[in-house]
Amino acid sequence: MNKQQRHSAYYPRIATVSLLTALFLIPWTAGQAEERKDLYEMEVLGVAPAPGGDQTAVLLRGKGAKRELTLFVGPLEAQSIVVPLQQLTPPRPLTHDLTLSLLAALRSHLGRVIISDFRDNIYYATLYIEIDGKEITVDSRPSDAIALALRASVPIYASNKALDNVGSSQLTR
Repeated sequence: MNKQQRHSAYYPRIATVSLLTALFLIPWTAGQAEERKDLYEMEVLGVAPAPGGDQTAVLLRGKGAKRELTLFVGPLEAQSIVVPLQQLTPPRPLTHDLTLSLLAALRSHLGRVIISDFRDNIYYATLYIEIDGKEITVDSRPSDAIALALRASVPIYASNKALDNVGSSQLTR
């Protein structure tokens, strides 16, 4: 087989690989873009005592759109959010610090978190963890997701589903 015949034998293989890549990649990227349409990147404005109770309010606001969300959490969950907000470094790793250290030791990292749903008066969140070029999702309490995202400096998103169903939990200004 001469040099030209060898090279021409590779062209069908390259075309096949390109076609398969396109078939698998295009639906994935379309799904990613579609997933992002209903998401709003949020910033944590602060943590404040909730009036008349043991709970603490975590105040979030959309970075682009001025959508707001207030989550009510317990005092321990609030403390886990306050530590990175105030850029405090505890003498020993706290649970969320340990979680991020474990992810790093496993050669993975937190990519983003999404406050994804509101059902039966409960908010739900999802952690998006990147490992070996793949993304896995893990169910989470929003307070844990926020505490991890602040420590890892990754985006916090809220879906329309969570924002539209906030009821009395949403701030009005």
